[in-house]
Amino acid sequence: MSAEQTVAAQPRQQKEPEAGNNRWREALRRIVSGSWAVSLGAVILAVIVGSIMIAATDDGVRTAIGYFGSRPGDTFSAVGKAVGGAYAALFRGAVWDFHATSFTNAIRPLTNSLTQATPLITAGLGVAVGFRAGQFNIGGRGQMLMAAIAGGWIGFGLNLPPVVHMLVAIAAGIVGGAIWAGIAGLLKATTGAHEVIVTIMLNYVAFYILGYLLATPGLLQAPGSSNPKTAPMKPNAIMPHLLGGKFNLHWGFVFALVAVAFTWWLLERSKLGFQFRAVGENPAAARVAGIDVKRTTVYVMLVAGALVGLAGVTQVLGTTTTGFGDGIDAGVGFDAITVALLGRSTPLGVLGAAILFGAFRSGGATMQAAVGVPIEIVEVVQALIVLFIAAPPLVRAVFRLPQPGSRPRRTTSTAAEVAA
Repeated sequence: MSAEQTVAAQPRQQKEPEAGNNRWREALRRIVSGSWAVSLGAVILAVIVGSIMIAATDDGVRTAIGYFGSRPGDTFSAVGKAVGGAYAALFRGAVWDFHATSFTNAIRPLTNSLTQATPLITAGLGVAVGFRAGQFNIGGRGQMLMAAIAGGWIGFGLNLPPVVHMLVAIAAGIVGGAIWAGIAGLLKATTGAHEVIVTIMLNYVAFYILGYLLATPGLLQAPGSSNPKTAPMKPNAIMPHLLGGKFNLHWGFVFALVAVAFTWWLLERSKLGFQFRAVGENPAAARVAGIDVKRTTVYVMLVAGALVGLAGVTQVLGTTTTGFGDGIDAGVGFDAITVALLGRSTPLGVLGAAILFGAFRSGGATMQAAVGVPIEIVEVVQALIVLFIAAPPLVRAVFRLPQPGSRPRRTTSTAAEVAA
């Protein structure tokens, strides 16, 4: 029988499973070569390095290393106990307290993580919108502070009906953040000033403005007090608790989810969002296509500042309702940059990254109290995530991930294929 007849005699049923397997391999290759694989790999590498640091700072591990030559098993046992105990405490403080005696106490860590993640979600969205449009919004801190000034003054300085008071204060905070970011956008559009330098300088300006207002009687300083702190927010302006008074989670989390949906629609379904992405990909091509790049630059910073402003007013009306000082931003403005990078500047990615960092914040204190691990290690892990995300070739080399757009190697053809 000839080679052609042999190939023709093969059942088609043998070729169909092979084609199906090839499709699955191609789908898996696209997944592991995408940016999400790099983000996941960056988190894993950061956790591994954090584990090494936890082991290195543990007294039991250092003691066991002293007699490693005679009893090496004690060292490995001490390392496992230190690392396992630390991450178990982190989980217990961030997701589920398996030592609790009631469901309410067991689920409280998760609600605390979501509370910590609430300002990170909206602030991360503000940074992500700028990234998608080619703008580096590094002024999250200043925008949050100006939003706190505007929303906080409405919150304790006016007397309005219950729901109206809260909504007016939120709107004031959003406008305050948008205006402060819009200054940077306007300067870049009209003078070409770099938004990184401008937003960093505006951070300092906002900080000193808030400091002056808090130290001056009759402005933001609480009446009859010499402390640099505002008066408590009026009850009508405070965001209600989402799950009741037993939990800290408030309605700001719902507003953050609405912001995620809005940002997704804006970037993926609206004409303005298409202009944002076009300018971010290639400003020259966007200009040729008829897009006003300067006007779009201003719009980008206005939207970004509005989202960051929502984070600031959420802190004022939801978390720090007894009055706030110059530390109201709580580092959220800079952590938002990490969240946007880890989330690949997509709304759903920012949501997941913010919840992860909220869990780090919430569980870090429990990890320190339960097993004595310094809380700074959690901050180091967060910094390492940024470091590894900024070095995709390193992450791909460690986990042997294919490059985006690469094609799988062709294997040697069989005799039947050659004959065919």
